[in-house]
Amino acid sequence: MTSEEGENFSMPSAGSTPITGSTSTTDGTLVSKRRKLTSVVWNDFDKIIEDGQDYAICKHCKGKLKVNSKNGTKHLHVHIDRCMKRRNVDIRQQLLAVERKGHGKVQIGGFTFDQEMSREKLARAIILHEYPLSIVDHVGFKDFATSLQPLFKMVSRNTIKGDIMKIYEVEKDKMISYLEKLQSRVAITTDMWTSNQKKGYMAITVHYIDESWLLHHHIVRFVYVPPPHTKEVLSDVLMDFLLDWNMDRKVSAVTVDNCSSNDGMINILVEKLCLSDSLLLNGKIFHMRCAAHVLNLIVKEGLDVIEVEIEKIRESVAYWSATPSRMEKFEDVARQLRIPCNKKLSLDCKTRWNSTYLMLSIAITYKDVFPRLKQREKYYMVVPTEEEWNMAKEICGRLKLFYNITELFSGRNYPTANTFFIKVCEIKEALYDWLICSNDVVKTMASSMLQKFDKYWSGCHIVMAIAAIFDPRYKIKILEFYFPLMYGSEASNEIEKIRGMCYELLSEYQSKSNLGQKTSSYGTSSGSTLLELNYNEQDPLSKFDLFVHSTIGESHTKSELDYYLEESILPRNSNFDVLSWWKTNGIKYPTLQMIVRDIYAILVSTVASESAFSTGGRVVSKHRSRLHPDTLEALMCAQSWLWKEKEGDSSIHDSQPQLTMMDENDDLLVL
Repeated sequence: MTSEEGENFSMPSAGSTPITGSTSTTDGTLVSKRRKLTSVVWNDFDKIIEDGQDYAICKHCKGKLKVNSKNGTKHLHVHIDRCMKRRNVDIRQQLLAVERKGHGKVQIGGFTFDQEMSREKLARAIILHEYPLSIVDHVGFKDFATSLQPLFKMVSRNTIKGDIMKIYEVEKDKMISYLEKLQSRVAITTDMWTSNQKKGYMAITVHYIDESWLLHHHIVRFVYVPPPHTKEVLSDVLMDFLLDWNMDRKVSAVTVDNCSSNDGMINILVEKLCLSDSLLLNGKIFHMRCAAHVLNLIVKEGLDVIEVEIEKIRESVAYWSATPSRMEKFEDVARQLRIPCNKKLSLDCKTRWNSTYLMLSIAITYKDVFPRLKQREKYYMVVPTEEEWNMAKEICGRLKLFYNITELFSGRNYPTANTFFIKVCEIKEALYDWLICSNDVVKTMASSMLQKFDKYWSGCHIVMAIAAIFDPRYKIKILEFYFPLMYGSEASNEIEKIRGMCYELLSEYQSKSNLGQKTSSYGTSSGSTLLELNYNEQDPLSKFDLFVHSTIGESHTKSELDYYLEESILPRNSNFDVLSWWKTNGIKYPTLQMIVRDIYAILVSTVASESAFSTGGRVVSKHRSRLHPDTLEALMCAQSWLWKEKEGDSSIHDSQPQLTMMDENDDLLVL
């Protein structure tokens, strides 16, 4: 390119006034055009004349270039292609330039396609939405991906499996690092899952309250447990996790289902963890029984008593819901009787106790339909009597309380432990009311359920009671109200036991923190020891602290818990957020705040809403059951972590490293 063809980016002079489509001189006088400007490049330039020389002024960056009719406009095209301030390009007049960048990247115009990034997005989609790994072999999916981006090279199942494992390893490292830095304890829930190949998996979930006082939970292990599932095998699996993730000194409690193997597992864990002196209250609250499972056992005990009384209703529902033609005939008769068909008959399942409640409640609404059908259907032989319908109404009315509380226990939002104490007390109060019912069947049912309630109550009430005390709307008054009902003449002794545990917790937390040394106004009361005050040369007033302590005397010193319990309880409000209250009152009660943060993270239930009413176990989906246990664990755990990232939990995912995906041969996946 000659000097006249080169780009000169000096700004136009102040006296130059460009006129689009015209030619002007520096003095502003217009001159006639020598010939029409036909090139499309002039859409982006203004032409001016300065000192007899033609210049083109870029409309975008205002750069000035020399122009000469003999040399053409090639250098103007080059400038436009490079101009960083160019806007509103007419794409109909632009050709996409394909430029290969290497490492699988191809740049097309202003868009850069990244093969590795697309592979990572595909791997994340498979994790999040439980797509089978074989989706990369599906012809329809391949066609769909090609239609979106023809440059994307579909990978094999082996390759996508490797991509998933790399995502899992990166997310796992971030999770371990985050939990190690967490300034609070974590609670653990475990439950067993079963694949269609009859393999057992233990799901381990951690629960905690973060620095913003929000509840969080993450699946951290989904580990294959070889048979037999003895207490030794289960304890080894859980202990390996605690040690590998450095959680052995940070765990507050473990919530498990009610079975003998879990009881034995907890006993083994307590023995091992007590060696490090890291358990709260020497392990008294380490074992938390799943409240939802306990409730299932209680209700099932009562339903076994009334099995005969509801059998005719079950048979009637089974008969009329067996075929579509019978269902249609049933609905026709219901419409004749002007009964709305809002709900269809539903036969119960013996492993889901709530299905019995729903079956009875729906059947009761169609009570008048069954006798009418007996007149039309000769093969329908069993019709419930009026007494049996009355019994069904009685049972439904009483089971509704259990149904609502079970939904609360198993909610996905995981309500804090203070909520459940009151609900459990309501159950005990309701069962006592059933005992004085005039119906003998209900009495027998209540007696059987009370025996089951008392058997498991001692295993879960301590955490609930402590959590209720640390609710400023209830404090110790809630125990004084409910415990006489629960324990009768022993109520005062039980209240003192729970109160003593609260003071013991306060002492433990003060001894393991510096807060007790910094606040001379907060010592201990009964059940705790005063922290020793030492002279600090860097703090001249430390002598004053020693003087105050020696003159006031230990007997007159009040603890944080004393001050908290002496304050008036807050008015009850359904919109009250107990976590927010403790977040803002941490300055006043710093040690109690730490206790509450750990206690309120303890889960009273291990089950999610879809399996809350089931006495059976959870089942792994069909297409995931075939996978290798390591691959299955990566999918289950990464799914939990990635969904938290999508939901906005950025505390763990602040930094998202770019993964480098390595190509593999397109071999068959070894499962």
